[in-house]
Amino acid sequence: MIRLALALALAASRAFSDSGAPEAPTRHDRIVVTASATEPAVDLRNAETFNRTLFTRDDQLFQQLNAGINAGQHEGGGKSLEIRRFGFNLDHGGVNGGLKVLVDGVQQNQSTQGHGQGYLGALKSLSPELIQEIAITNGPFSAEYGDFSGLGVVHIHQRESLPDQFTIRLQGGNFDSGRGFLAYSPELYKADAYIAYEGSYTNGPFQNPSRYRRDNFNGNYARTLSEGEKLGLRLLFGRNNFFSSGQLPLDLVDSGSLDRFGFLDPTGGGRVKLATASAYYTKPNAAGGVFKMDGFISRSLFDLYSNFTFFRDNPANGDAFAQHDSRLQEGANLQYTRSRQLGWLSLIVTTGANFHSNQINVGLYPREGRTPTGVTTRANARVDNGAGYGQLGLSLFNGRLLIGGGLRFDEFRFGVTNRVDPVQGGVQSGGRWQGKGNLAFTPAVRLPVTVHVNYGRGINSSDARAVVISPTLPRVAATDFYQAGLSSNHGRFSVSASAFLIDHSNEQVYIPDDGSYEFKGRSRAYGYEAKSSFALTRRLSLNIALTKVANAFYRDEMPRLYVDSAPHFVTNAALTVANWKGWSGSLRMRAINHYRLDSTDPSIVASGHTVFDLGLSRRIRRGVEFNFSIDNAANRSYYETQNYFESCVSPLAPVVSRIHGTPGYPLTLMAGLTLRLRGK
Repeated sequence: MIRLALALALAASRAFSDSGAPEAPTRHDRIVVTASATEPAVDLRNAETFNRTLFTRDDQLFQQLNAGINAGQHEGGGKSLEIRRFGFNLDHGGVNGGLKVLVDGVQQNQSTQGHGQGYLGALKSLSPELIQEIAITNGPFSAEYGDFSGLGVVHIHQRESLPDQFTIRLQGGNFDSGRGFLAYSPELYKADAYIAYEGSYTNGPFQNPSRYRRDNFNGNYARTLSEGEKLGLRLLFGRNNFFSSGQLPLDLVDSGSLDRFGFLDPTGGGRVKLATASAYYTKPNAAGGVFKMDGFISRSLFDLYSNFTFFRDNPANGDAFAQHDSRLQEGANLQYTRSRQLGWLSLIVTTGANFHSNQINVGLYPREGRTPTGVTTRANARVDNGAGYGQLGLSLFNGRLLIGGGLRFDEFRFGVTNRVDPVQGGVQSGGRWQGKGNLAFTPAVRLPVTVHVNYGRGINSSDARAVVISPTLPRVAATDFYQAGLSSNHGRFSVSASAFLIDHSNEQVYIPDDGSYEFKGRSRAYGYEAKSSFALTRRLSLNIALTKVANAFYRDEMPRLYVDSAPHFVTNAALTVANWKGWSGSLRMRAINHYRLDSTDPSIVASGHTVFDLGLSRRIRRGVEFNFSIDNAANRSYYETQNYFESCVSPLAPVVSRIHGTPGYPLTLMAGLTLRLRGK
């Protein structure tokens, strides 16, 4: 498939480079800074951001968001990303406030997961070509979202149909990388539909080839019942298998005794299967209200094979372990929104309810190769989360003053049957109120400057096993997020700047030896962020976004202890050209500063990096497009993830506290051809 994609792309480019094909409409990839009484501080990314980009790795989705999110791999591609935001390390998405990610209302964060609370591995089944829009809420400011929303919400909305009946994309590149996307979207009466398949494979730059294979099947059918009334059904099946080189001791890499892309344990990696069926229904009424309802059922199987410490605890056989997670999930969301005009006052009222249930078989096992040799922990867990919320938005003075407020309550039930030590089983419950408030004021119509003030309390639940084993510890942690700033959108220029202060009621640290969490007390971070977009010409635009954390520390510790394992400076920039003589593309930059990996020793730091990526597309003729991308165009040597802990690299070697890292990909080339046939 690799050779076929490259051959087709190059041949098509030569054949049609001077064809004089008519130009497509001009499009710009720009940040849209908005604020309303119901959705304050929201950034939007439209489909164009993803349609013209060749993704060589699935983690690149987060790199396109430009939202202060720093993400990196632990295992070279197959495992869920480690997420860092606002000076906090969220592990795989669900601790220390959490970053809530949804796809069409289906929560992707997995509670009480085999490898981490709020694990985001289900995103591996997402195909970029099917994304319609991504809405990013920069804090816990909307009452619609509960668990894992403390540091923001990323809500991904997929298409209901594709603009062409047939879409084919073939791409290939170095490291034995290949990817194909095939979709059929028929033209139906009063209905939208598609079926799609995505398959990809890569060995990566590693000496132990990653053999990373993904297969995703997606389908959607939406029927228009009457004006504004719609009933839809989505189906998803995904699977992936991979091998991993793991995190390597960087002192051995620096000394030359271990290659940056080498390995110590060749048996690491994982395999995942998942399937989701969901339905959604929307109906407006004559009174100006809109009723929405959706629900889903999901089944997943997860096995991960890791070895962080090598021979530290078991010199004879090594410290390799396997983590298993088998789960069934069900969920439902109800929402009713009513808007009214009362003279000079506009009013929006939103009420809703959520329910999410997980039934989980979760375990941790020592292993040799990929064969378990015993049982460390094994449990059947059930986590039920029910919630209700209401939000009110007021618009006064012709929209110059927007005032909003909301209230939400989440109740959790944690049940555990321990299969190793039955005494450690049981049932516990816990709940938390969350208040929301926001204000946006534009002093004068002729002065396009808006003042924003936002407050929200978000929550993140704990692992059910930790709740039951230690019932005196907090079961639901809270994040209080305060934000104030200015924004302006005037012609070709838009900008926003804000200061933030974030208080966590409980900082959480993952303990990989037994899959549990340790609470380290209250923490605080404060800083500022800024985003801007410039349309330099009709075809050229520049986007810049940065987040700066001034400090992040534990509030009750003297001498002061600092929050570690997350950068304090994250920036993204993109120079985008839209349809210049048939070419479109962007040069993107992402950068972080070096950051501390120990709460007391400032000399133990992770290195920062600056990486440039280039993506180009050439419209050859109607329905035919050549795509090309260069990731890490400057071939920068960097590490996606770095952690500080003890390890022992051989049975006779000493135990050493050291930094371990997962290398970022070197310069990566990808070329492809996209065919869009029989436009609707």
